[in-house]
Amino acid sequence: MWKVVGQKYRHCDGISRRDFVRAGALTFGGLALAPLGLPQLLRAEAAAGIRQSNKAVIIVHLDGGPPQQDMIDLKPAAPAEIRGEFTSIPTRLAGFQICELLPLMAAHADKFAFIRSLVGSAGAHDAFQCQSGFPAKDLNNVGGRPALGSVIAKLQGTTADAAPAFVDVMQGRPLVRNSARPGFLGPSYQAFRPETSQLFARELETGMKGELARRGENHATSLSLNADLSLGRIDDRRQLLAGLDRYRREIDRSGMMGAIDNFSQQAVGILTSGKFAHALELDREPAASRRRYELESPIEQVGTSDTGFATNKFLLARRLIEAGVRCVSLTLADYDTHSGNFDRLRRLLPVLDKGLTALVSDLDERGLLDDVTIVVWGEFGRTPKINKNAGRDHWPGVGPAILAGGGLRVGQVIGATDKTASVAVERPVHYQDVMATVYQRLGIDPVHTTIQDPSGRPQYLAGEGEAIGELV
Repeated sequence: MWKVVGQKYRHCDGISRRDFVRAGALTFGGLALAPLGLPQLLRAEAAAGIRQSNKAVIIVHLDGGPPQQDMIDLKPAAPAEIRGEFTSIPTRLAGFQICELLPLMAAHADKFAFIRSLVGSAGAHDAFQCQSGFPAKDLNNVGGRPALGSVIAKLQGTTADAAPAFVDVMQGRPLVRNSARPGFLGPSYQAFRPETSQLFARELETGMKGELARRGENHATSLSLNADLSLGRIDDRRQLLAGLDRYRREIDRSGMMGAIDNFSQQAVGILTSGKFAHALELDREPAASRRRYELESPIEQVGTSDTGFATNKFLLARRLIEAGVRCVSLTLADYDTHSGNFDRLRRLLPVLDKGLTALVSDLDERGLLDDVTIVVWGEFGRTPKINKNAGRDHWPGVGPAILAGGGLRVGQVIGATDKTASVAVERPVHYQDVMATVYQRLGIDPVHTTIQDPSGRPQYLAGEGEAIGELV
C-alpha cells in the first residue's frame, strides 16, 4: 500500500508539503505502476500543438444499460408487464412526463435535452461506445478507435495545460474493460486514471473481479506515496525527479517504457502545482457547496450498487473541469437490472437525479455551463417486457440519452418509441450523432476533421455521425 509519511507544513507558494507529496505521487504511481502515464500524454500533446480550448465534456456512463421506459419514456397505457411499477410526473416541458423518482430533473427539465430514440448500439457490455461512438472492435486491425477524450487530448491539449486533458474516474465494468482507451492514437493519449476507490466504494461482480485480476494492477494510478520515500528525500522537485529517474532505470530494464525526458518534469510540475491535486480532494470543497450534492436521505449500498455518496462523483467532475481537465468520464453503477429492476432503480435514480441536477445548476451559477457539455447514457436500453425475475434484460434496439450544457438548445425532447418502447418510430439518433454533437460543441469540426491511423489513412472522428440539428 502507498502511504504519505511525515508531518504537514507549507511551502512559500502556499502548497502544503503533504499536497506536494500526494500530487507528486500521482506521477510516481503513474510511472511505477503503469507503463503508460501522463508524461507520454504530454509528449503527444506537444506533438499535436494545435490550439488551446476552454471547452470541456463530462461523460456519465450508466453502467449496465439504463431502462428508458422506467426513466424518461414511461408507457402508462401499456400492459402491466410492460409499463412496470413507476408512475410518471409532469416536467417543466409541456406534455412531457418522466419517472416519479426524478423529481429534480422534472423541475429543471428546461436545462436538459431528452433523447428517447438512441439507436446503433453494438450490444456490448462495456462503455466503449459511450466513449467513442463506435463498436469496440472497430479498426482493431490498426489498434482500435480512440475514445473521445483521447482525441481531445491530441487535438486540443497543450504542454502548458495545468491538468491532464483526459481524466477517467470510471469504475466497475468500464474499468475492467478499459473502455476509456486511446486506440490507434497510442498510449501517449491514454486517460489519466487516478485511484478513487477510497472515495467511491464499488463492489465488482464475481466475473468482473476475475477480469480485473487478469489485467493486473496497472489499471489505476495511486494517489499516495510509498512509505519508503520519506519527505526528506523529496525536499524539492530536483530530488523528486531524481527519484523518478531511479524508477525509470528500474522500469527500463523490464522494457515497460522509454527514457524520461522533459515531459516527465512537466508532468511533475502539473501534479505538484496544487490545482489538479486539490481538485481530487473533495474535503477542500466548502461545506455549503458539498451539501448541494448530498441526498437528503441516505441510500444503502446493496450488492454492486453505489452508495448515496456517489452523488459526489458529479462534484468531483466539476472540480476537475475547473482545474483544466477537458474530458471527464465517470460511472454510476448497477444498471444491469436483470433482476429486481424496480427495487434497484429506487436506489439508483435518486443518485442520478440529485447529482446531475446539482452539477448542472452548479456549473450554471459559476458561468461554466455553456462551455461544458454533459452526456448521460449507457451501452443499450432494457427489454420492454419484464422478465420472471422482475427485471429487464439487454435491449440494443433503442435506448435513452440525456444532454445538458455546452450551449445546446436544451428544454426539448427528441425522438419517440412505439407503444412498448421497443423501437424508435420518430427521429432515431445514433451514438455517432451524439459524438458529432459533442465534438462540434468543443469547437472541433466532426465532418471535416480527421486523425491519421497507423496505416496512414485519415479517420473521421464520428464516422458517419452528424451533429443533432435540433440541439446545435
